[in-house]
Amino acid sequence: MQSKVKEHIENILEKEIVLEKPKDVSLGHFATPVAFSLAKEFRKSPMIIAQELASKFVDDEMFEKVEAVKGFLNFKLSNLFLEKKSKEALLKGSSFAKEETKKEKILLEYVSANPTGPLHIGHARGAVLGDTLARVGRHLGYQITTEYYINDAGAQMDMLGLSVSLAGRDFILHEEVEYPENYYRGDYLVDIAKKIYDKYGGDIFHDESKYREMADFAKNIVMDIIVSDLNDVGIKFDNFVSEASLYNLWKDTKEVLLKNGSLYEKDDKLFLRSTLHGDDNDRVVVRENGIPTYLAGDIIYHKDKFDRKYDHYINIWGADHHGYIKRVHAALEFLGEDSKKLEILLSQMVQLLKGGEPYKMSKRAGNVILMSDISQEVGADALRFIFLTKKSDTHLEFDLDMLKNQDSSNPIFYINYAYARINQVFKKAEKRPEDVLDISYENLNEEALNLVYESLLLPSVLDEAFSKRDMQKITDYLYTLASSIHRFYNQYKIVGSAEEDKYLKVLSLCALTIKVTLNILGIKEKEVM
Repeated sequence: MQSKVKEHIENILEKEIVLEKPKDVSLGHFATPVAFSLAKEFRKSPMIIAQELASKFVDDEMFEKVEAVKGFLNFKLSNLFLEKKSKEALLKGSSFAKEETKKEKILLEYVSANPTGPLHIGHARGAVLGDTLARVGRHLGYQITTEYYINDAGAQMDMLGLSVSLAGRDFILHEEVEYPENYYRGDYLVDIAKKIYDKYGGDIFHDESKYREMADFAKNIVMDIIVSDLNDVGIKFDNFVSEASLYNLWKDTKEVLLKNGSLYEKDDKLFLRSTLHGDDNDRVVVRENGIPTYLAGDIIYHKDKFDRKYDHYINIWGADHHGYIKRVHAALEFLGEDSKKLEILLSQMVQLLKGGEPYKMSKRAGNVILMSDISQEVGADALRFIFLTKKSDTHLEFDLDMLKNQDSSNPIFYINYAYARINQVFKKAEKRPEDVLDISYENLNEEALNLVYESLLLPSVLDEAFSKRDMQKITDYLYTLASSIHRFYNQYKIVGSAEEDKYLKVLSLCALTIKVTLNILGIKEKEVM
């Protein structure tokens, strides 16, 4: 709706404008400060210019009123226009706010956790963000491919093999073992060790040459756990790419970097000249022992990504990977790619409370809080929603007990209650939304019209949330809309009133907006509560 209004105003004024939503809707549904930008050109005060521009909209059926207020041009939409847009939305149903397919193809990589243990809540936040970003983008017409990069090479795999060996010797063979400080912990390792014991016997736990084999065995089991946990919260990937499978491309990738002078040797190591592209230090890509570093793997992977010819690339990383951004961008430039095509979003950690106290770590995972524990305790819908209530680059803290409250302190309950409430109103009235589809909004009161206006803002909310990579705008929008619905329900008699059909049409639009928005967020609406 907002884009249509903006286009209409620009056609009449024959100028590009910035269209804003006033905080006080009584001032108008939209406003533009265009008069201020024209003051120098016209050599008049913005207030006079705004008055002159307002006169161009006399008898315009899109607006009930256009007026100049302190140099701003304020627009109040007409009942007729809102009625027309309402019917269009209701006829579209689940396709409301859905846009036609765009040409732009995006490769979105997220989660990409090491396959050394189940996903913890830090991974969960990035997972929910990535999945929601993909869902919103696809609704807006972008061609988005989602990808999980399996970090199955390097030191973490060596540590996984050792950790399984120690778990087997400790809990199955009942030997006394000495654990390294940073080994992986948790009951899941004992379960894996038992499966290895059943298949290969106990001697394998003492054979260092078998550590890598055990690591690969464990990796496959852990990846099954990860995929299952993700599926439980509605997250599925189009692609899984193994880091180990890409290392046979290192020779060719290194040759490209050597030819353009971006690598040099020092102290028997091979360095990337990443300082030439803003990094603090040049980075090692090959160690003294000839083994490529984690960065080398990243370089190979990103070359592989860019070779697949997407228009844009988005990575969602944990905040602890902030230092990798410049070195990866530098590598892309050295490879002859446009590093501006790679966008990296950072996901901060989550602090969980329960009854005001820190949530206990999971025994199954050792020293972290598992995503699966939280989704089982509060449900996938609540988990998804709460992780989207703050922008991903800010810290998030919440109390799990709050998500069990049956009141406005629990946002997902409050929103679903608004939707269920509307369903109950229709049942009480013994009518269906299609029964009131053609009802006129003539003489509809301001509060009801504002509900229509809020509901029709969904397309612009989705567009802004996606363009700014800020899913909080969607959850805030839903909560505000639910608040308006509850307030209207408590203020006006609906069933049996003279305005019953008009109100029902308004509420059917509100319900559609809630349902579509929740579904885009990967959440199933509640018909009854």
